Amino acid sequence: MSFFGLDCTRKKEGEVERKIRANDREYNLSFKYATNSIKTSKYNPFTFLPLNLFEQFQRIANAYFLFLLILQVIPAISSLSWFTTVVPLVLVLSVTAAKDAIDDIVREVCCEPPNNRLDRFTGTLTFNSQKYSLDNERVLLRGCTLRNTDWCFGLVLFAGPETKLMQNCGKSTFKRTSIDRLMNVLVLFIFGLLALMCIILAVGNGIWENHAGSKFKAFLPREENTVFSAFLTFWSYIIILNTVVPISLYVSMEVIRLGNSYYINWDRTMYHAGSDTPAEARTTTLNEELGQIKYIFSDKTGTLTQNIMTFNKCSINGKSYGQDQSVRSNSQILFELEMDFSFNRLADPKFLFYDHSLVEGVKLELPDVHAFFRLLALCHTVMAEEKREGDLVYQAQSPDEGALVTAARNFGFVFRSRSPETVTIEEMGIQRTYELLAILDFNNVRKRMSVIVRNPEGKLSLYCKGADTIIYERLHPSCSEVMKVTTEHLNEFAGEGLRTLVLAYKDLDEEYFSEWKQRHHESSVALEDREEKLEKLYEEIEKDMMLIGATAVEDKLQDGVTQTLEQLAKAEIKIWVLTGDKQETAENIGYSCNLLREEMNEVFVVAAFALESNMELEFLRTACICKTVICCRVTPLQKAQVVELVKKYKKAVTLAIGDGANDVSMIKAAHIGVGISGQEGMQAVLSSDFSFAQFRFLQRLLLVHGRWSYLRMCKFLRYFFYKNFTFTFVHFWYAFFCGFSAQTVYDEGYITLYNLVYTALPVLGMSLFDQDVNAGWSLEYPQLYVPGQLSQYFSKRAFMMCALHSWYSSLVLFFVPYAAIYDTARDNGKDGTDYQSFALITETCLTVTVCVQLGLDLSYWTVVNHLFVWGSLGMFFILTFTMYTDGLYRLRPSSFAFIGTARNCLNQPNVWLTVALTAILCVLPVVVYRFLSSQISPTINEKVRYKVCQMKEPAPRPRRTRLTRRSTRRSGYAFSHAHGYGDLMTSGRYLRRNALTCSTGLIPTGRSPGFKPTGRSAGYSPVGREQNPKQKVEPTSLQVFRAVKDSFF
Repeated sequence: MSFFGLDCTRKKEGEVERKIRANDREYNLSFKYATNSIKTSKYNPFTFLPLNLFEQFQRIANAYFLFLLILQVIPAISSLSWFTTVVPLVLVLSVTAAKDAIDDIVREVCCEPPNNRLDRFTGTLTFNSQKYSLDNERVLLRGCTLRNTDWCFGLVLFAGPETKLMQNCGKSTFKRTSIDRLMNVLVLFIFGLLALMCIILAVGNGIWENHAGSKFKAFLPREENTVFSAFLTFWSYIIILNTVVPISLYVSMEVIRLGNSYYINWDRTMYHAGSDTPAEARTTTLNEELGQIKYIFSDKTGTLTQNIMTFNKCSINGKSYGQDQSVRSNSQILFELEMDFSFNRLADPKFLFYDHSLVEGVKLELPDVHAFFRLLALCHTVMAEEKREGDLVYQAQSPDEGALVTAARNFGFVFRSRSPETVTIEEMGIQRTYELLAILDFNNVRKRMSVIVRNPEGKLSLYCKGADTIIYERLHPSCSEVMKVTTEHLNEFAGEGLRTLVLAYKDLDEEYFSEWKQRHHESSVALEDREEKLEKLYEEIEKDMMLIGATAVEDKLQDGVTQTLEQLAKAEIKIWVLTGDKQETAENIGYSCNLLREEMNEVFVVAAFALESNMELEFLRTACICKTVICCRVTPLQKAQVVELVKKYKKAVTLAIGDGANDVSMIKAAHIGVGISGQEGMQAVLSSDFSFAQFRFLQRLLLVHGRWSYLRMCKFLRYFFYKNFTFTFVHFWYAFFCGFSAQTVYDEGYITLYNLVYTALPVLGMSLFDQDVNAGWSLEYPQLYVPGQLSQYFSKRAFMMCALHSWYSSLVLFFVPYAAIYDTARDNGKDGTDYQSFALITETCLTVTVCVQLGLDLSYWTVVNHLFVWGSLGMFFILTFTMYTDGLYRLRPSSFAFIGTARNCLNQPNVWLTVALTAILCVLPVVVYRFLSSQISPTINEKVRYKVCQMKEPAPRPRRTRLTRRSTRRSGYAFSHAHGYGDLMTSGRYLRRNALTCSTGLIPTGRSPGFKPTGRSAGYSPVGREQNPKQKVEPTSLQVFRAVKDSFF
């Protein structure tokens, strides 16, 4: 059971292994395994009220006001009625409780079918005296969908909270904004200020009682013990001055955040029509943090790029095929070169290729060309679905595989179907079925995959594809000449930003393979060191292979990526790209999106050990002096480590953005996590704080919504503290004129309604609708974002300035009305210096003054703002005249004692003159300061607003630039981080007919062995020659690179 969020169940001792018998309930129950019952909600009908109140009173402000309520029921201390505190406190608690209840009701466990988490599983199934290997590919995780079969045999391994999904979901980190953290510090300061004021007034009470208290025995009962009197006075003023810590502050902040979240959801310019995906604020507590981002950590594939691959070029036995980028950019030439695949009835009509010589090679049955496409048709884990004859749909684990199999299809080698034991392809119109003997699957360390097949003639072959550096190390020495030429082709492909992959094969001996297959089976069922044993077998058979060629696929940048990155850079936001791709691929994308430029001729390479604790500061210091940082070959764990490193030492607000499951850890680690709903499922979106469909929307999220949210929140806080400090400090000055008797300067009704009615809506209107410039100008001048990074709008200094302004205003609000009515008479000759008249004049002056101050703070007046400001002023006078009538006095004399005061006081001309004079004197320093600062040292906001006022036309629409480049940098193909589906293909777990829908990549665990410098930029050549000896890098020590200015990580 769960009680108050605590797990009170007795923990079982750690299991060494788990034994389960099929269809033997009594045996399985004896182990007391968990049932299938899980609990994801925080509350139930019985625990909601106590648990929710317990959580709410963990907020210092709520606990403080509960303490005040207790003090107010003590007659010797309190001079205020209990309802002045209980009404706002109950309102705040009720609103928050309702919000928490709604959030808890709609909470659910969310995952995409089929589940794509990567978690290790090791087991063995014993059936009919035979042992069968059980690993994660043979485990159906909770939330998966069974396809292509009506039924299957299954055995429950884990249930309820012990399922892998529940074990891995964990608790999301509670994210708090910088303003929230600052508020905690300021609230503690306010408590100190409150205590100081109360101590001063308590001391004043003790002194007054000693010197003048005896003269007032006829009016006030006197406490003979002056020390005890001062003690009681201290607590009385704690109650009276409690408004210095406004209880409605936190509720107002939540309302503001909620409203600004809806603006993001409603923004039609962030809606992607192609995928029918709107932007979504998945959390409502981090909006203003979007206006303070200093570092962005971005994934590459699917985030900066489209993750939609096209087969553009290839190299076969030393000959290059396909047209270069300059030709492909000419539509007329492309039309003339476009190939006709009508000879192939199964060709994909959407596939385009621009080199007739490759089709001729296929038609001439060149052995190398046929071997090239045969490998692409056989070596993969793609599933084919053929709903009707000739209508093939491929379901691929990654877009790369889909592009390669589609290319083979169009050139006459059509993958038709597969079973656990066979792969059927159609070679130039002739259907052939290959016996699938083994799949040596891809993982993050191998960086390659192989299949072992037997063709219809009985010949055994191994086909392999993978990263060039990995394959080259395993080639037969006779391939050296072809390697040299292929390497040159790879470099050419890199100049166009293409992702490359090397293909190789090997003929196998029947006797050797039979012996290897037996050892493979023994290793696959081993309970200890299974992966290590299998890896040794893979290394043994994947050697002395023959090179066939290389492929080059293009992953185009998303629309608007380059312009978005340029805009964010102008906003002084540092962008780090964290990708699992090879260095060359990541570097090439860096050039494509203009993060890297040709004049950056120094390349900086760091090994993975830089993230260790003893080197992390050196790594961070070096990375921060670089103009561009691109981390390649990083695992999901290392992505999160980089983010945590910057958070820890730079004290800057970070944002992580990605689209795949391997970005989840990074998204959760950053202050703000943004998920892109792309080709790799919804894992990143489900873990994010904000989501949308395209990277280009990030600039509007930050430069418009983020900046507005931060600006509005800061204005709200400055104004809120001003109006409440001013309200409270008047009590402080009044204490010196009432004998420190803890009498309030305002009547109790005004104290109760000041924050809830008279000043609530105007500040909310400003916080929801205000904008210094519109969205167009915000995008035109990204420099407007910089003040938020520097916390210029609200900081400790801004808070102190606000407090000083409040102190000055309170002096004016007390002493100007005091002097104005001192020793005066009304028009009817009666005395006008009574306490009730003074209280009403002070209330009126305060209400008008804070409304005038709000008007000065507003930059953008709307109909709603007018309604709220003038409506609140009108409500003040309506309620004042209502509460000061004789009717309410007769109902409750003790609560409505100011009978007739409004009618008798507010009809005097000198009162309105006093109100006007007080308001002018209160805002005069602000007007003078703002005028002088705008003339002497104008801010970027003032400069842009002045320019906008001078221009009649609206802000220009953002310009999109399409950049093209050519570079000598080497590109590289890299698989996703996911473990492959090879074991799944051969398992027969749900393969019944010729179609299957396959899931996306899975999450890996652990750390990659390191950042390995490869490619021309690192001075490395797969064929053993130095390609760029002048830039040779030995990444063994960080100290070597401290002087590097333009660097690449």
